Parts: sequence; C-alpha cells; structure tokens
Amino acid sequence: MLSGVVAGPVFTSPAVGSILAAIRAMKEAGAVGTLLIVKNYTGDRLNFGLALEQARAEGADVDMVVVGDDSAFTKQKKAGRRGLCGTVLIHKVAGALAEAGVSLNEIVRKVTAVKGQMGTLGVSLSPCSVPGSRPTFQLADDELELGLGIHGEAGVRRMKMTSADQIVKIMLNHMTSRSSDSQLQLKSGAPVVLVVNNLGGLSYLELGVVAGSAVRYLEKKGVHIARAFVGSFMTALEMAGVSLTLLQVDDEILSLLDSDTTAVAWSQPAKMSISGQKRERIAPKEKLEEEESFPPPVPPSPYVRQVLEKVCDRLLSLQEELNDLDRAAGDGDCGSTHARAARAIQEWMEARPLPAHPSKLLSSLAKLLLEKMGGSSGALYGLFLTAAAQPLRLGDDLSFWSLAMDAGIKAMMTYGGAAPGDRTMLDSLCAAAAELRNLKKPKANAMQVLAKAVQEAEAAAESTKNMEAAAGRASYISSARLDQPDPGAVAAAAILRAVLEGLQSKPSHSMIQSVA
Repeated sequence: MLSGVVAGPVFTSPAVGSILAAIRAMKEAGAVGTLLIVKNYTGDRLNFGLALEQARAEGADVDMVVVGDDSAFTKQKKAGRRGLCGTVLIHKVAGALAEAGVSLNEIVRKVTAVKGQMGTLGVSLSPCSVPGSRPTFQLADDELELGLGIHGEAGVRRMKMTSADQIVKIMLNHMTSRSSDSQLQLKSGAPVVLVVNNLGGLSYLELGVVAGSAVRYLEKKGVHIARAFVGSFMTALEMAGVSLTLLQVDDEILSLLDSDTTAVAWSQPAKMSISGQKRERIAPKEKLEEEESFPPPVPPSPYVRQVLEKVCDRLLSLQEELNDLDRAAGDGDCGSTHARAARAIQEWMEARPLPAHPSKLLSSLAKLLLEKMGGSSGALYGLFLTAAAQPLRLGDDLSFWSLAMDAGIKAMMTYGGAAPGDRTMLDSLCAAAAELRNLKKPKANAMQVLAKAVQEAEAAAESTKNMEAAAGRASYISSARLDQPDPGAVAAAAILRAVLEGLQSKPSHSMIQSVA
C-alpha cells in the first residue's frame, strides 16, 4: 500500500525535515517517483508542500494528492473538506497502481478522480484526550456528537442517544442530502464500497452492529454494496465512535481494492459482493404442540395451577435474597433470573389452559423457561424439565415421578459438567432425589416422602456454604469469600418447598371449576 509513512507529534503535522527525509529514502531505494498522499489540514498541506518543493529542487520526481472526504459540513468551508478515513482507500488504490507499474502522472490522475467519489461522516459517544490533556470537548451521558474530526474536534450537531439503526440513518441521510455542498450522490444500483471505521474505543461487536445497520439501510435505498471493510483504519485515540465511508466504484477500482497487499493492518475481506447475499434464514417451523406425540390425555389435576402459583410466589419473594447470595459468588442476578422465570410462568398460566398430561406440562415449561428465563439457569432448568418429561410419557404413577427426577438430574450433570458436592443446585436436587426413590416402594406415602425430600434438599442447600465451588462462576472465587449457601441450591430447595405446600393446600373451588 505505502512505501513509507511520516508521523508527527499527536494530532500535529510532521516536520518538513522528516517529510523530506522520507522522500530521499524512497529515491535512494530506487523509486522512480514519489506520491505524497496528504489529508486536507492546513499544517499538513503547508509542511508536505514545502517538502515537495525542496525535493523537486533536488531533482526528485514528486507529486501530491490532498484528500478531503468529510461530509459533515453542509456549506463548503474555505479550507475545504477535511481528510478522514476515506484517505485509507486512496492509499490502497494508489499502492495497487504503483505495484502494477503505472506512471506517477497516471496514478495522480486516477486517484484524483477516485477521491471525488467518496464521503465520510463520523459520530461518537465520547471525545478523546491527548495524553496529559483534558478531553477536547464534553458530552453528556445521553448525547452523541455527529460530524466530528479525527483530531478530537467537536462536530456539527449534538443529538440524544438513540438506536444504531436510527444513528446510521441520520448519518447516511446527512451524507447524501441534496441541500449539502458535500453531498455524495449515490445512484440506485451503482456499486459502492462501505467502510465502517472504529474511531478508537468501540468493540468489534459494536462495529458489527453498526455495519449491519448500514448494510440494511443502504440496500433498502437500492444501493449495491460491492465490498464492506469493518475495522480500525483511522482512529482518534480512545474516542468511542465510528465513521462511515462510502466510495462509488467501477470494476477497475474494485480490482485495485481487492489486490493483495502485505500491509498487516489492512483488512482482507472476502472478494465478493455484500448485496445479494442471503444473510438471514427463516427458522424452520416448530411442531405444534398438538402434533407432538404425547400419551392419551388424562383428567387434569386441580393441584397443578396451585403448585405453580406457589412456586412463582416463592421465587418472587426470594428475589433480593438470592441476588444478595449471588453477589458473593457470581454476578448478582440469580434472584432476578428466577423472578423473570416466575413472571413468565404467571403470564403463561393466564394466557392458556394448562396442559393436562404431566409429560406435556413439563415439556411446555421447559420451552417457556428456555425462551424467557435466560442465562445458564434457563438452560439448566430447560434441560432438567425436558429430560424429566420423558419417563412421564410412559406413566405418571409415583415411581415414574422418581424416575423423572433422576432423568432430569442426569441431563444436568451430563451437559452442565457439575456433580453433587460442587456447590451447585445439584446438591439440593440430588439430596431430594435420593429420598424420592422411596416412592418406588409398595404403599409409599407420597406426601411423607416428599416432605422428607424437601427437608433433605434444604439441609443440602445450607451445607453448600461449607463447600468449595468446583463448577459455575463461583468456582473462580476464592473459597475464603464463599461463606453463604449457594443461591442456585437455595432456589432449587425453595421450589421443592413450594411444590410441597401447593400439594398440601386444598384446591379452591374456583380452581376445581377451571380444570373441570
């Protein structure tokens, strides 16, 4: 791309002597000519121009192209448009032409034509700071700066925070506005190159969001995106912003941009058009519940709704307690996650009749929690309920409920990687499961067995405060800091306690009517 680069102090033009030294180095290396590519700033024009004149006086064949691609100002400034990220595309085109042996005069002619076909606009959530200095301008937490420069200059418009789609729309409309002197005239169907440039402080995740918004908006406008470059091409220190560059291209310019380079900082995108590619696919339709294979329906139990309501009430009441326990061992959201699941179940019960068959009930709850609960808890409960539902397809007497508990625990251990004693919810569940196996005995008293299982689960949950975590986020925390019970184990024991209380309470008349 470039044979040399001349850097000055931060946000300052390099000295004439440094520029002249670089030109001399090129000549000594055998260059038949040297092209200076300069961004349009007064200091750069002056210093590079003076170095050019001195080099010519020494007999060097030197020329200069000044790039101004800024689309921020609607009225042309006497100083002209500022040089921004579009300059990098000029570097690439000029470098490819030079590599192909094109003459200096022809390179100047071609890149001069190219630079008139592009525009760039930036937006930022923050200013930047020259090392040792204060920020170049101030922004409130809910504000954006539109049209700012790469040296920390404030922009042309300040606006409130909004979505990425809306920000991109504002930027592209500003760049292509007919009332602007720096308008970039995009022709429908004509190919363009899009550059999504990190101004310094954004993550690649955020760049990807902006790139997706830009591609969708341009395609809606009928613009054909021939290539998209996403990365850090021209930064402004730590500025948390992004710039968009559009360059109208033909096949020749596209081939020059596609040409190979050894420049390590140059993104090497796939040499294929962005427009016309299928980036999204409609998800296959899920089988309707009534199409799924379930055992013949059985009369619904009047206790089901009551049990679920008890579980939801218990989880909502424990939200802050579970969050407090989780702050010591995780990210402090265990209670919020379980409360989110409780509210989702409540809404689900209000919206439809409950499935009558136990297997179908657990399968439906698994899908609901996988969709609404979120996090690893949602996945673990989804696993447990999905696996527990399978034995209940074969029968729903007491022994099958014990088998269901064991199947759910096995699935959690297989895919979650934890085991009893690792200070997780499995400690409570496994303690309860061991007691529930007594349901397989002849003439077992279900309520007595369940009550004993709940007691064992609660004792196991309490005992986790003396365990060293071996799984989950808590395993990364020093054991000296873990002096409270595991929140997942406490939540699991609380759910079992709520199930027991729901079964012990006599169903109300309205509940019996609703399932009759």
